[in-house]
Amino acid sequence: MKPMNGLIAIGVALCAASGTLACREEGPLEKAGKKVDEAVDDITHPGEGPVEEAARKAGEKVDEVHEDITN
Repeated sequence: MKPMNGLIAIGVALCAASGTLACREEGPLEKAGKKVDEAVDDITHPGEGPVEEAARKAGEKVDEVHEDITN
């Protein structure tokens, strides 16, 4: 059981390290890209409320996962 404890400790350390790296400040190009994405989303789905948007995005993610699994 001791080797398993070592693997768990390594896994936890890797998760913690990746979490700190992921929390960096966005650059100007990333901010601009998000604004463009939001503008395109507003154009392609006009009048969509926050609940409808969340449901649509969740459905898109489910479709992506399904496609990844089947391919």
